[in-house]
Amino acid sequence: MVLLTFGTGIGSAVIHNGTLIPNTEFGHLEVGGKEAEERAASSVKEKNDWTYPKWAKQVTRVLIAIENAIWPDLFIAGGGISRKADKWVPLLENRTPVVPAALQNTAGIVGAAMASVADTTH
Repeated sequence: MVLLTFGTGIGSAVIHNGTLIPNTEFGHLEVGGKEAEERAASSVKEKNDWTYPKWAKQVTRVLIAIENAIWPDLFIAGGGISRKADKWVPLLENRTPVVPAALQNTAGIVGAAMASVADTTH
């Protein structure tokens, strides 16, 4: 499973058999001569005033590059733009299923809070 957060850049995490694989940095993966986040961060969509279909084509290119490298069984899309997943996820043309993060843009803060609680109980 690959989690991608789309925002100012592209954050990433890979979970394999329940284990976090550290330091994936898929936002810096080269896709068509540019870093993935230069091509498909949600900030790029906003800066260029792209439509969802135009931006989804760029996201598709990034997802296909990741698929070609590791072939995940699922992509989870997070970040603020995940609140509008119905406008762009159906437009993606990659092989692997893509679902929006259940906690959308609050996932990071919830995770930090959970880690903080776990840290104080050990």
